[in-house]
Amino acid sequence: MSPLELDFDSCYRAVSSRDARFDGRFYTAVTTTRIYCRPICPARTPASRNVRFYRHAASAEAAGFRPCKRCRPELSPGDPGWDVRGDLVGRALRLIDDGAADERGVAGLAGRLHITERHLHRLFVAELGVGPLAVARTKRLLLAKQLLTETDLPVTDVAFASGFGSVRQFNAAMRETYGFTPSELRATAGGPTRTAAARAAGTRAPLTGSPLRLRLHRREPYDVEGVFSFLTSRAIPGLETVTAGSYSRAVPGGVITLTSRPGHIALDVAVDDTRQLARIVARCRRLLDLDADPGAIADALGQTSLRTLVEARPGLRVPGAFDGFELAVRAVVGQQISVAGARTLLGRIVTRAGRPAGGESPATPGLLFPTAGELLEADLEGLGLTGRRVVTLKELATRVADGRLDLDGGQEPTEAVAALLDVPGIGPWTASYIALRALRDPDAWPTGDLVLTKRMAALDIPHDHIERWRPWRAYAALHLWSAS
Repeated sequence: MSPLELDFDSCYRAVSSRDARFDGRFYTAVTTTRIYCRPICPARTPASRNVRFYRHAASAEAAGFRPCKRCRPELSPGDPGWDVRGDLVGRALRLIDDGAADERGVAGLAGRLHITERHLHRLFVAELGVGPLAVARTKRLLLAKQLLTETDLPVTDVAFASGFGSVRQFNAAMRETYGFTPSELRATAGGPTRTAAARAAGTRAPLTGSPLRLRLHRREPYDVEGVFSFLTSRAIPGLETVTAGSYSRAVPGGVITLTSRPGHIALDVAVDDTRQLARIVARCRRLLDLDADPGAIADALGQTSLRTLVEARPGLRVPGAFDGFELAVRAVVGQQISVAGARTLLGRIVTRAGRPAGGESPATPGLLFPTAGELLEADLEGLGLTGRRVVTLKELATRVADGRLDLDGGQEPTEAVAALLDVPGIGPWTASYIALRALRDPDAWPTGDLVLTKRMAALDIPHDHIERWRPWRAYAALHLWSAS
């Protein structure tokens, strides 16, 4: 089945067998119950005559279906097909996940993509059957549903954390789409309940006091050791702390921690502003590459000269980036020096230019990585960086700050790479590495990487095999980097 085309017979077979490989790729709507489910739903398989298939949860909701309370569509991993394409709709979906539509509206989202709002709407309707506003609304509702079910966060905070502008708007959207209020959903879902004192107080509970925990689901197999080992060796002092199976970092107003659990990643968030929660969730999913399709990748690379490596590391992922500009700075600083040396220099940059994570708790640990504007204003002399490297960092920061470079999903990957190559001091390796991790291009290949060249030579892999690894060359690179 094509990543973007729904064949009824293929979808029905997947639903009948509860095939986890299709989880997130489509949703099953049942006309008799008016409920839509994930392909893995444990409920009895409905008769084919009563089934409709939808490409996106928003399409099912627009057709009048409500999410299933058993399989919980809000927990479905993302559709990997959009990352492979990286086209306008795929990038728009990424920006919606990141909260762009909530902050700037659909007009702002279209502007970020440098197209008209009308053209964006036309593309969405052609691909998904609904416009970007409906997709953003469904994203908000599904996040709210997860928060109401899994946490004790007050309903008021749930409304703002999931991107709604007011509690009234939130209540109306829930009642219109799901047929019940947030309080009724929480009661029927059997989620956590607040104490009588807390309900009576009705005040916002800052998450810096007691972390909020959410489950981030993934496709199996998942190479936990490989992902966290990669992040451990590159953790920036003052910003990140990584141990076996656990990753923590400072974010504005607090700290987040990601911990591997059977079948999912536990995300603990302790911040003083719940409105950034949707963005945190989206960026954590990208950081840990949770939406990848390990089966498709292994099937493709397992038939090449990488077969032995693929079999040795099932579920290998390409660690992404929490912030695109941060990753670009990491790549520039890491040019032609060791990983340990780059960590030291990056730690000095964070100490010099980063702000305290702050928040309502003065004891909040950690420093934030400087934004492009903050790095522009920072004095980078005396940190051990060469003069040429400082010039490159300043020019990179200038282009990100003024919008010529968008490294968080708004710019088409090949255009972003071309723009990176225009920055003095950024060559093919650096641009490719940024594409591999920040731009989430699954086919990016770090041109000229000496470690890859040596590993290929040691394994007697001819150079022309690189072309045989498309469209998964980024995963091929990680297999080679991870080879002992």
